[in-house]
Amino acid sequence: MAKANEKLWALILGASSGFGGAVSVKLAEDGYNIFGVHLDRQATMFNVDRIINSIKSVGCDSIFFNANAADEEKRKEIIDEIKKRADGKPIIKVLLHSLAFGTLKPFIQYNEEQPITKAQMEMTLDVMAHSLVYWVQELMKENLIVRKGRIFAMTSSGSKTVIPYYGAVSAAKAALESHVRQLSTELGDMEIGVNSIMAGVTDTPALRKIPGNVPMVEVAMRKNPRKRLTTPADIANVISVLCRDGGEWMSGGVIHADGGEDSVNYVGQGGTVI
Repeated sequence: MAKANEKLWALILGASSGFGGAVSVKLAEDGYNIFGVHLDRQATMFNVDRIINSIKSVGCDSIFFNANAADEEKRKEIIDEIKKRADGKPIIKVLLHSLAFGTLKPFIQYNEEQPITKAQMEMTLDVMAHSLVYWVQELMKENLIVRKGRIFAMTSSGSKTVIPYYGAVSAAKAALESHVRQLSTELGDMEIGVNSIMAGVTDTPALRKIPGNVPMVEVAMRKNPRKRLTTPADIANVISVLCRDGGEWMSGGVIHADGGEDSVNYVGQGGTVI
């Protein structure tokens, strides 16, 4: 096995929980050092420590930054730190964008509930979609992504369906998928695979913030041919497979990682799927 500092790195945006946490640990098991960007208060730092310890236990290095990944100055500071470790060479093989921070409000005022504001809409799109472009721009500018690298962005079925209170996030997911298509085209000469990963309904902190998440879970359990929810580990395993040699040829699309859940439109009596 190569020494830890000779390994390639994965950069995980949103590394402290859910998909980002699971992918961090799985890619470390696959031999990647991990740069992790997360935003946590003291109450949730225990989970960050757990992930870092898991990475260390398999002999890999990790450098975690507790910062807002959508903040321009913080992004530049983090990339400066990555450059120091890179020592003039491209070292990032995998970039995962898994940022789940947006406003869950209706567009139109109903009763006493206030609708989403312009600032909230712009923040949601910036964090959950546009920030992917800005990170890739900076990493490419500094020659930090290796040839035949991989870029993944977490999307959801909300990019194409209506979910109550999810309008701004839905717009962000649709924009994110568009950004992935564009990046796939522009990074083609580097043979970098760029894809959206559409997970099935997954019990994550982000899901629990969506109003009406309990019926969403119940419907997903009935729809999914595997009769269970998607887990962060399922997504980590899929990304691990796509990082194998040759996986870069898959690029520009939305990869359904949901056990077949999204293909089921209706669940009849007795759980019969149609």
